[in-house]
Amino acid sequence: MLRTFNKKMVSLGLVALLSSMTILAGCGTSTPAATVTPAAAPKAGEAKGSGKLVVYAALNEDDIVAIQKKFKEDTGIEIEYLRTNGAGEASTRVQAEKAAPKADVLIGGSVEFYGPLAEQSLLEKYSSPNSKELDAKFNDPSGFWQGWYMGVLGIVLNTERFKKELEPKGVKEPKTWDDLLNPAYKGVFVTANPATAGSGYIFVADQLFRLGEDKGWDYVKQLHTNVHHYIPAAGDVINLTATGEFIAGMSWAHDIVKSQQKGYPIKVIVPEQTAFEIGGAAIVKGGANMENAKKFIDWLLTKPVGEMNTTISNRYSVRKDVAPPQGMIKIEDVKLVNYDRDKAAKMKPDALKKFSEVTGQGAK
Repeated sequence: MLRTFNKKMVSLGLVALLSSMTILAGCGTSTPAATVTPAAAPKAGEAKGSGKLVVYAALNEDDIVAIQKKFKEDTGIEIEYLRTNGAGEASTRVQAEKAAPKADVLIGGSVEFYGPLAEQSLLEKYSSPNSKELDAKFNDPSGFWQGWYMGVLGIVLNTERFKKELEPKGVKEPKTWDDLLNPAYKGVFVTANPATAGSGYIFVADQLFRLGEDKGWDYVKQLHTNVHHYIPAAGDVINLTATGEFIAGMSWAHDIVKSQQKGYPIKVIVPEQTAFEIGGAAIVKGGANMENAKKFIDWLLTKPVGEMNTTISNRYSVRKDVAPPQGMIKIEDVKLVNYDRDKAAKMKPDALKKFSEVTGQGAK
């Protein structure tokens, strides 16, 4: 069932990175969010006239709960949410429910997942007045999606297992994406499925942009030999690494840091030529609570909410007047790949097909 607060609690405009992150061979961490099996979606129209808002959230559980609570306090509107295993799953749900939409809002995951939904006429056009305060790169020119946070990809390393199992063999901590091709990581490395998680797809696109198409796919094929399995959601990559099931993984740096701050023996390494995401939000066309959905987008872009999100998640706000989380350093210290977001979105269907061919597996 959907969760409510009263019931079950559950280009390069980046501003900064945590100074606690190790840039290149850095050290930062994050707390794994509990793995949550997605609840069944509500029946179409059941929230009509209820003064509620139905949200499909590709976020960590504790982040959406904090948003849920704050939105109720500020507006009196209660959020019912379904946490999905990444933006890919949320997109699939919206597509499947086209005839009778069950969600009002999608939130979380990279904006690359939102463009195709807009092209299929599944999103409602809405440009919040608050979007005028943001850099244009964070606003969809057509008004179908809205950027509201930023994040960069990093390597999560379980320091206890690494020191015990790999360091004695002369293996050095990975500093680059290419270091993950070391056979020492075979079977002890996990990453997100590009078909279901924004991080997974952006990671694949990162390799194609930094190496070129041919060498990029060679990299993906070589790395596949080290991958134990592909995980639906980026947060669970961190969970499994933090709890010691695996030694290394790829995920969002801010989530890795969040888990480390909770005491897990992990660190974050931000390689050169890493990629970044613009986290999105959008209104589902035909949703039962359109006015509440618009209020939510407006609210999401305010300074107090930007500050709250930065505090609870270590994500970077798209607002220039929101300071980075405590201990952040400027993005100039991170060497980002030349990531073409429009090209990444357009090539995604073919890239996912190629990924399946290269790795010998389907989108699971």
